[in-house]
Amino acid sequence: MPPPRPSPVKRGREKGVVRRVAAWLKGRDTALETKQAGAALARARYAAGVAGPGVAGPEHPVLLRIGGRLCTQADIESPWLHHWCARMHMAPLYHRKVWEECFVAQALWEAGMLAPRRRGLGFAVGRELLPAFLAAQGAAVLATDLMRDDARARMWHETGQHAEDVDPLFHPHLVAREEFDALVRFRAVDMAAIPDELRAGGFDFLWSVCSLEHLGSIEAGMRFVLDAMACLRPGGVAVHTTEFDLSEGGRAITTGSTVLFRRRHIEALAGRIAAAGHRMLPVEFAPAEGVLDGCVDLPPFIGADGAPPVADAPHLRLEYARRVVTSIGLVIRAGA
Repeated sequence: MPPPRPSPVKRGREKGVVRRVAAWLKGRDTALETKQAGAALARARYAAGVAGPGVAGPEHPVLLRIGGRLCTQADIESPWLHHWCARMHMAPLYHRKVWEECFVAQALWEAGMLAPRRRGLGFAVGRELLPAFLAAQGAAVLATDLMRDDARARMWHETGQHAEDVDPLFHPHLVAREEFDALVRFRAVDMAAIPDELRAGGFDFLWSVCSLEHLGSIEAGMRFVLDAMACLRPGGVAVHTTEFDLSEGGRAITTGSTVLFRRRHIEALAGRIAAAGHRMLPVEFAPAEGVLDGCVDLPPFIGADGAPPVADAPHLRLEYARRVVTSIGLVIRAGA
């Protein structure tokens, strides 16, 4: 069942808070107050039982016929996401990183990839739950990340988001060690230079979670997506998430350590994918309407102790380089 909608009076109060958040955002020196206001809204939703630690997901997956989409409050409050959170032992919090791993799981399930004898390839896996989760479904996984001595890996290693072997990918609450060791392998791979032996069409599926935007440019990210399709068998599926610029106007961030994709970039990528004989599933760009979709998180996002500066502050939208950013998920089917 869909989560209950707040009353008109409550919606009015929430909209009032969002207006105050927008006013604070203009001041640009009120990150703490912005986080506190968003956290108050999130806690109210958790207390209402529509998301958060107390939510129990449905026993079986929910068919969406999923295509490309933006991270939204509605998804965090939806049964399909609650199912995968329960399966991966995550709380359905208002955080885009929760959404990203669930998006990948949903897309792979709908493609029939969460099954024994399937072969998967993960790029820039860091310390994701997905390799262990996929092994628990019987899928064989090759997890990859940059070599530790690569200068580009330094930041990820220092923040605990880099893997250099399989050990950081093992999560005992998801899979037994024996099963994990039998099904998960690790290899150092540069996404910008995928080895030829991996591009031989031997995998049923592949994925990357918020990684392709760090390859130096929009063009490099697009090139990775296209090159990675050679890793798939005909009919295989690629699932990617990346950073999406919701701001209108202004210069797009197309080069640098983090680039931001806009709608025109996604549409251009879809055209290049089609020209290569593959198909990107339709992408839904409609603006989100949830009250928490209007809360833009401001830096800093991590405190000195590694925890968020304000507990429960929603992180579906954030500010980066004076732009409002969220996550977008893409699903691509390999042609013959």
